[in-house]
Amino acid sequence: MSGNWDRAAASFRGDLAEAVPTDTLRALHRIVPWRHALVVVRQLVVLAVAVAVILRWGDLFYVWIPASIAIGFVVFDFTVLVHEVVHEVVVADRKSIWHRVLGHAYALPSGLSFGQFRRWHLDHHAELGTSDQDPKRAYLTPKRVERWFKALYFTPALFPIYFRAARKAAADYEPALRRRIAWERRAAIGFHLALAAALGLTLGPALMLKLHVLPVFFVFPVAFTVNRLGQHYDVTPDDPAGWGTLMRPSPWLWDRVFLWSNYHLEHHYFPRVPMYHLPALHRALRPFFETRGLRTRTYGGLLFDWLVRNRAPHTRWGE
Repeated sequence: MSGNWDRAAASFRGDLAEAVPTDTLRALHRIVPWRHALVVVRQLVVLAVAVAVILRWGDLFYVWIPASIAIGFVVFDFTVLVHEVVHEVVVADRKSIWHRVLGHAYALPSGLSFGQFRRWHLDHHAELGTSDQDPKRAYLTPKRVERWFKALYFTPALFPIYFRAARKAAADYEPALRRRIAWERRAAIGFHLALAAALGLTLGPALMLKLHVLPVFFVFPVAFTVNRLGQHYDVTPDDPAGWGTLMRPSPWLWDRVFLWSNYHLEHHYFPRVPMYHLPALHRALRPFFETRGLRTRTYGGLLFDWLVRNRAPHTRWGE
């Protein structure tokens, strides 16, 4: 890794230090394990309620469809929890076994390999701003700026697209890591096959579809792709401080739906700030954003620019 982001960010680190006082920044970096646990419990409650609703009123489409959507977003949010593990902000001890155990547990619902996600994501942080070494941009970003091709990312086609990108990224990994990734991926596939079989045999194909197939293969891709639009697609190429998309705070919707992962630009500035402190970090950084001329975006506006105006990724999308 070349460390492109660290070199580029050096140009504005001093301005960040002026914008956020040391005491404030120290408080924002404080890891509060019970807050992480509370988020996990909330997700499990949402999952349990959605499952119970489908089991009770599974024949009413206006009831089970929202419940299936909720399950799909819960599945996506486990990738956000994996992300917290990758940055070792679940418990204060960075070497704690909890980071490894929870990383594998959180990765299962979405079928991820924890080993690959960790390497992929840390490489992304190190090489942000490059077109060939940042794995997200090099392998996962749509290379064809065509609406029909972009639309594939909102469908089950996302899975072969993602796994193809992951395979390309893993080609240069050390053999031990590649073997570990293969085993983790087999375990994840086995988990989902076993879950689908168990649901189908005990509850029947219709409920299996509503509880597992639709949430995982149809809702998850939508959640994943919408979330990713708010990361690095509308950027300021000539200013490293704007190499991420600045999202408008949404405390009653997207903060809850995406577990604060919508504050992605702030996360790149300070990657070891836990997810539950990111709204406060955003508020502290507002003078910095104004000084740099960074404007906030909404997911609705990004979707319009992406699909209707057919904007190219990693460029300035304009007003």
